[in-house]
Amino acid sequence: MEQRHLGRTGLRVSRIGLGTLTWGRDTDENDAADLLKVFWEAGGSLIDTADVYGGGEAEYLLGRLIERLVPRRDLVIATKAGSVPDPDRRFDGSRGHLLSALDASLARLGTDHVDLWQLHAFDLATPLDETLQALDIAISSGRARYAGVSNFCGWQLAKAATWQLAGTGVRSPLASTQMEYSLLQRGIEREVLPAALDLGVGLLPSSPLGRGVLTGKYRHATPADSRGASEHMAPFVAPYLDDAASRIVDAVATAADGLAATPLQVALAWVRDRPGVVAPIVGARTAQQLTAALSVESLSLPDEICGALDDVSAPVHHYPDQDWSTL
Repeated sequence: MEQRHLGRTGLRVSRIGLGTLTWGRDTDENDAADLLKVFWEAGGSLIDTADVYGGGEAEYLLGRLIERLVPRRDLVIATKAGSVPDPDRRFDGSRGHLLSALDASLARLGTDHVDLWQLHAFDLATPLDETLQALDIAISSGRARYAGVSNFCGWQLAKAATWQLAGTGVRSPLASTQMEYSLLQRGIEREVLPAALDLGVGLLPSSPLGRGVLTGKYRHATPADSRGASEHMAPFVAPYLDDAASRIVDAVATAADGLAATPLQVALAWVRDRPGVVAPIVGARTAQQLTAALSVESLSLPDEICGALDDVSAPVHHYPDQDWSTL
């Protein structure tokens, strides 16, 4: 698998990442082992997790599989901290919480460092410089090699990245931002992606297949074994089952027919090769699904197909999101 640099850093990662959102909950150890082995054998290196996935079980499960199946040195492990199971405070970006969370993640993962440590979300209740100081401490102490953010809107990303570049003292530049991005969700193109491109922050798209909808599996009905039929995941899929999404999915299916490919391959190739994208994070449930996603490595979409998909899925950009000279 082709490797790409993560932002303006020397860290290289596979251009498809493996997500672990369902590990320890819907994905048991046997299935997780199959996924990891298939991914590694295909040349994949970037594994994305978080301290809250499965209540910590995703990290614990990944830690059990490291070395037993895949050498630690072959993986780029990315995890996140900051989300908390508190109905009164969903995010905690305090320095104390973040560093304690990192130590707990390392214990579950069974490693002395993570390659990429990400803030899971922006905490409005904590001064940003305190939150970012936790990233600097993690890197200077050797517990993390690189730092990134997740779910930061445009001004939040720009403020954080600029602080790390221009602040006094030893600062660690942001390497990445992880955001939902697909043909069904192009909202980050308004402000987040331009900020990331300007500041040298690599984009790691989550849900690059539109929460599974872009595979075409929901075109005529909801499969009984799909996330859309799952009690706890159905609300996650539902927003992309409307008429607007259906038109985009139909266009993807048409493009796939013309290329003798699958809708999954077309949708994933589109987002993988967008400007600023480093590695879409794929959250497959089975080894068969992952193999299908990894088969996109050999596919590059023709310009005319990309243009058609751009047009059918184009988000509405008005003042002040576009160049004033065109208004």
